[in-house]
Amino acid sequence: MFEFFASFNLIDTFKASIVLFAVIDIVGSIPIILKIKADSGEIHAAYTSTVALALLIGFLILGESILALFGVNIESFAVAGSFILFIMSFEMILGINLFKDNSVGKTASIVPLAFPIIAGAGSMTTIVALRAEYDAINIVMAIVVNILIVYLVLKSTKRLEVILGVGGIAILKKVFGIILLAIAVKLFSTNVQQLFN
Repeated sequence: MFEFFASFNLIDTFKASIVLFAVIDIVGSIPIILKIKADSGEIHAAYTSTVALALLIGFLILGESILALFGVNIESFAVAGSFILFIMSFEMILGINLFKDNSVGKTASIVPLAFPIIAGAGSMTTIVALRAEYDAINIVMAIVVNILIVYLVLKSTKRLEVILGVGGIAILKKVFGIILLAIAVKLFSTNVQQLFN
């Protein structure tokens, strides 16, 4: 246990935090968060953050063995995640509901917010990659730092709605919908090739 904490390095934690921040992209997910809030009525910031934290740390500890337990590899996991992102991007761009979700409160806070938006295929795959470069304690601290940022963003949704206004939210939804679609296509094309290879 002492060796675990003795491996802590502030610079490594900072580097890992930056990588995870870019992958999770909670700021870029603001239009999606606002859409989920509009559909479900409310977002439980603490609950969502706790679930996402548990998922990311759990994946760090158990890694691919979690997926192997269900006979699923990282590539299949990523492709499945790309389909969800693909549907959400079309909803944002076209302003339609392809998937009727009656989830409210805590249910909506878990799916799709905690997973796959925050703790999705991209962030989990990144965590596996970070294990090759950094000690576990530094990755854990990087995860905690990012989840704190996620919590602050989720708690600020009402303020963001006021600042952006209806028009601002509509524009952001279209723009980030296209970006999300591009991410979904890239995630799909990259991983589907590896599946068949």
